[in-house]
Amino acid sequence: MPADNAHLIVAVARRRAAATRRRAASALRRMDATGTVITFEAVAREAGVSRSWLYNQPDLRAEIERLRARHRPVPAARPVPDRQRASEASLLRRLEAATERNRQLEAENRELRQALALALGERRTADICGIRATATSSAARAIGPC
Repeated sequence: MPADNAHLIVAVARRRAAATRRRAASALRRMDATGTVITFEAVAREAGVSRSWLYNQPDLRAEIERLRARHRPVPAARPVPDRQRASEASLLRRLEAATERNRQLEAENRELRQALALALGERRTADICGIRATATSSAARAIGPC
């Protein structure tokens, strides 16, 4: 009568199953740590196991689904329908209007800088000459340089 080696076969099967679980868990941790996109296919490929085996492991399946949801990119905004998109002509008009507004603001800034420089110069002249500067600085202008 042949020897009963069933217990050896069961032990080998258990070791192989444990090694498979370790490979899958290790692959999952490694993929999560490196920011790799986590899918059942990717984990199966990385761990050298089948997808169906992963689906049948409740704890690994839950972890894959959790990590997949966490790493899922935020969906892009829905595209604007063609009828709501600005035409090239409309965009060109908006660009021209913005360019004109920039020119106006630049001119206004130049005028304000010149007025500020003049006012600071008049104030300095008044301070040097000992004249109390007024809002219009007419006294400083009337007296002229010290």
